[in-house]
Amino acid sequence: MNIITLDQIKAALPSVNLMDDIEKGFVAYSHGESVVPPVGELIFQDPPGEIHIKYGYLKNDDFYVIKIASGFFDNPKQGLSPSNGMMLMFSQKTGQPVATLLDECYLTDIRTAVAGAIAAKYLGPSEVTGIGIMGTGVQARLQLEYLLPITECRDVLVWGRDQGKLDAFVTDMTEFGFDVTTTMAAGDIVGSCNLIVTTTSSKAPILTGQLQPGTHVTAMGSDTYEKQEVDAAILKQADLVVADSISQCLERGEIHQAMKSDAIAESDVVELGNIIAGDVAGRTSDDQITIADLTGVAVQDIQISTAVLEAMR
Repeated sequence: MNIITLDQIKAALPSVNLMDDIEKGFVAYSHGESVVPPVGELIFQDPPGEIHIKYGYLKNDDFYVIKIASGFFDNPKQGLSPSNGMMLMFSQKTGQPVATLLDECYLTDIRTAVAGAIAAKYLGPSEVTGIGIMGTGVQARLQLEYLLPITECRDVLVWGRDQGKLDAFVTDMTEFGFDVTTTMAAGDIVGSCNLIVTTTSSKAPILTGQLQPGTHVTAMGSDTYEKQEVDAAILKQADLVVADSISQCLERGEIHQAMKSDAIAESDVVELGNIIAGDVAGRTSDDQITIADLTGVAVQDIQISTAVLEAMR
C-alpha cells in the first residue's frame, strides 16, 4: 500500500485538471453511476469538534474511497491546525488497500473550492461586478483563489467579525491581484455584490435581506443538520436552487433549513451534475437569482484522490 504524504500531494496537484475531474464526478453522481451512502458524522461538544466520513465509488472504476475529515475548532489555542484527516483507497476488485493519502484535510479543502468554482461557472452572472466573501478562514481564501479563472472581476468585499482576521485576509488575497475591502456589516455584501460565497460554520443566518437581481450565491459552509448561513427567505427569492446532492441537502445545509420552514419544496431543487450534463437548464438570464448549496459529496473525494494517485504513478 502506498503512503502518500501532504508534500507529495501538493507536488502532484498542479498536473491535475481538477475542474474537469470533479465536474465528471458530479455528472456521474447525478446520472446514478456512483454508489454514495449517507454521510457518517461524529459531533463533539467538549472540546467542540466534528468528523465527517464520506465514502463510495464510481461504478466500473478501479477504487473505492473512504475519506475522514475532522474539524476541532479550539485547536489553534494549542498551536494546532483545526483541520485534519486522510483518504483511504481500496481496490474495487479485491478490497485490498491501495493507498493512504495523508492529506491533513488539504484535499477536502481543495475539492470544496473547486466545487465553488464549478458552481460559479455554471450559475454565475455573465458580468460579475463585485465578489462578496463571507468569512475569513482557509476556505474563504481558497474559494476566492479558485474564482480567478472563472471571472475577470477582481473587486472583493469580505465580511467577518474580527478586524484583525479581515486585515490578514486583505494582505493574503491582494497578492493574487484582488482589490479587497472589508466590512463587519453583513448587509453590505447583499447591497454591493452579485457573486457571493458563504464560507462560515454559522448556526444562524448571516446572509439576509433582498438580493440584487442577477445575484448568484454559493453556500458551502453549512454542511451539517444544524448549521445555517443563508436566511430561508433568500432561497425563496431564488429563481434556481441547486444542490450538489439533493438527498444530502434534504438532511443538511441551506436547503434542509429552508424546507423546515416551508420556504421551498424538494421539487424546487435541481442537482448540479444534471446542469453540468445539460440535462436541465442552469442560469438562463442575467436577471435570475441563483443559489448553490454545496454540502460536499463523496464523488469529489473519489475524483481528487484518484487524480492524485494517477499523477503520482
